This record gives sequence, C-alpha cells and structure tokens, in this order.
Amino acid sequence: MPPVSRRPWRTAAVLVPAGVAAAHIGPAATWLPGVRRALFPGLAGIGRRRHIALTFDDGPDPVSTPRFLDALDGLGVRATFFVVGEHVVRHPAVARETVRRGHELGVHGWHHDRPWRLALARDAEEVARTVRAVHDLTGERPQWYRPPYGILTASRRRAARRAALRTVLWSAWGRDWTPDATPASVRVRVAAGLRAGGTVLLHDSDRYSAPGCWHATLDALPAIVRDCHEAGLTLGPLREHGPIRGCG
Repeated sequence: MPPVSRRPWRTAAVLVPAGVAAAHIGPAATWLPGVRRALFPGLAGIGRRRHIALTFDDGPDPVSTPRFLDALDGLGVRATFFVVGEHVVRHPAVARETVRRGHELGVHGWHHDRPWRLALARDAEEVARTVRAVHDLTGERPQWYRPPYGILTASRRRAARRAALRTVLWSAWGRDWTPDATPASVRVRVAAGLRAGGTVLLHDSDRYSAPGCWHATLDALPAIVRDCHEAGLTLGPLREHGPIRGCG
C-alpha cells in the first residue's frame, strides 16, 4: 500500500481556522460607508424620511456628558447615547440623569476594545452585562447596539441578537475624535453625509480619542441642529426614527 499523504490534512488544518476567522471578520466590511448604505441600509440607520437620529458614543463621562445634556436641553433635542458598560457602573448618576432628561441609552459594549479575536462567549456576556447594568440603573432596557469603533463582527452581531438588541451604525459622522477637529469641521463633515432619514454619529467623551476634542462637538451642535431644521428635518433618538428596516 502506498504511503498516505499528510498534505491534504495539513492544508485543511490551515484552511479551516482561516475560514473561521474570515467569517468572524467578514461583517466588518460594513464599516465602509458605501457598502453599508448600498447593501445594509438598516445598519446605516436609515429610518423615517424627515427625521434624523442623533447619537453619541463613548460615555457616560462625568466631565463632558453633563455639558451635552445641558446643550441638548437648550436646543430642545433628545438623542441616543451609546454607553460603555464599565463607565455606566462607575458613573451611575450620569447615566440616570441622561435618561431622566428624556434621552435613551444604547449599548456600546462593556469595554471599548477592538474585536478582532473570536470570543463568542465573552462577547455575549459583555453585551448582556451592559444591558443589565443599564436596566438596573435606569429601569429601561436598551434596544440598540453599536460596536466599539463601529467594527461589527459575526461574534458581536450574534451577541447583540442574543440580547435582543438591534445593531445600528451610522450614515453621517463628524470625525470629531481627531486632534484637529473644530466646530466648523464637525459641522461640515456631518452635512456632507447627511441625508433625510439618516443617523448621525458624534461623541460626548474624549476617553478614547484626542484629549479635549469633545469641545468641538459641543460647539458644533447648535449649527448642526439649525442645519437640520432649515432642511425641514426633525432630530431625535433612534426610538423615534423607525421603522429602521434590515438592522439586527
């Protein structure tokens, strides 16, 4: 009998993990705006046509988030804040105050880490843990999920679905996390991507970005709201934005 070649088995041993990794990372392609808008409008947060969903990531932050709450009160606008679980439990009063003022909280993960490693159990537990933290503190169960950095993987999408959360990224952003962000640049970038029915991504904290960059976002808010109103658009949280078809 001729010797059995081990090469096919070695090839399979390489290809199988590579295939698993590709399946895990594949959904991250939705980070690309063109892919998201064309193929996954739900992930882009496309909702009611005359409405803009206003969203903020990375809080709650005891230094900056209250400033945003005051500004939004003055503008008469409510928003969705995607919060990081570990900071919800560190700053519970800020999380509760956000909800008390009429805003809603979404899940941005327990930690703000990059998702490249496949970790089904960890992702599921951390998303569920953040849901529990928000519900325990505010009495309201979150409905929405946005992964850190907007990088969606199969593992994190599965975790969101298990927690009965709908995944939403964005259709316009201010690139307000950069050290060179200014109120004018944030406004211009939001306007460049703004379409009726879109979802705007901004940040109410500089915890994971350039120090002090939240000032540019805060100062840009009145102009962004005015631009929307002049275009005949209303602004509000994602709960008022539906139906958002195809997200999940």
